[in-house]
Amino acid sequence: MKWAGGKRQLLPVLRRFYPGQFNRYWEPFLGSAAVFFDLHARGLVGGGATLTDHNPDLIACYRAVRDFPDEIVRELIRLADDHERKGADHYYEIRNNRFNKERALLRASANGGDLGYSPALAAMFIYLNRTGYNGLFRLNSAGEFNVPAGRYSKPRICDDENIRLVSAALGRSDVALEQGRFTTVLERARPGDFLYFDPPYAPLSKTARFTNYTAEGFSLGDQETLRTVLVELANRGCHVVMSNSTAPEIAALYERNLQVSAAGLRCHRVPARRAINSNAERRGTVDEYVITNVSETIARPSS
Repeated sequence: MKWAGGKRQLLPVLRRFYPGQFNRYWEPFLGSAAVFFDLHARGLVGGGATLTDHNPDLIACYRAVRDFPDEIVRELIRLADDHERKGADHYYEIRNNRFNKERALLRASANGGDLGYSPALAAMFIYLNRTGYNGLFRLNSAGEFNVPAGRYSKPRICDDENIRLVSAALGRSDVALEQGRFTTVLERARPGDFLYFDPPYAPLSKTARFTNYTAEGFSLGDQETLRTVLVELANRGCHVVMSNSTAPEIAALYERNLQVSAAGLRCHRVPARRAINSNAERRGTVDEYVITNVSETIARPSS
């Protein structure tokens, strides 16, 4: 999955903060799930994992990939063939006439409960993700997906091998996919567990607001609540890692805060490449925070 703020490019840095040993793994802002899949590939999630996101569509899509990989591959092949013939016209046809309409009916029938994506709807979600502008998932005030088509000459819409690998990783009996807020980890995480938090970033500029991955957005109040969660978990004896922007409001929450430092949380500024900006020339390297109570391990070159 392409996802705003996805951590695939930051993995070499984040690996330096993986604890040497841990029990269960928790990822409350799942997004592209880059860290979970990295840990899984390295055989580091022996204690199981709970993967959560507030976005019900994202969780519904992952569940469908887990349960119906072959059906989704077949649907994606059809979507890819039609996209090759019709391009952006096909994108808007799927977005407006199928995805948003079928999604609205599903939300109405779910009546506030979990969404149960069909393989066809999950394939449409993946198709729009792979061909929409920068992989954004954005909802308007009516709760409709409204991301415009991206400008890709040959987007890879159906990666059947990857879909089956993702299905196998998510299909483990000790892996749970849940829709909910990040605060739910306080009720269940235990000492020795490892939790990675990747919240919607506080914007570095007034125009860089890519926080509406749900209709509700993510406010400064949510960032303050998140700090409280991190401090409590660190004091509980959990291994905690969070990435965030170095926006002034985030620096004010963590730098020189007595509760943060008393919990053993330290702020590391690390270089990261930003892939999303309306101006392509501004997509470059910026500093981000890794805030954690895990001691950094820097691999040394072998002699």
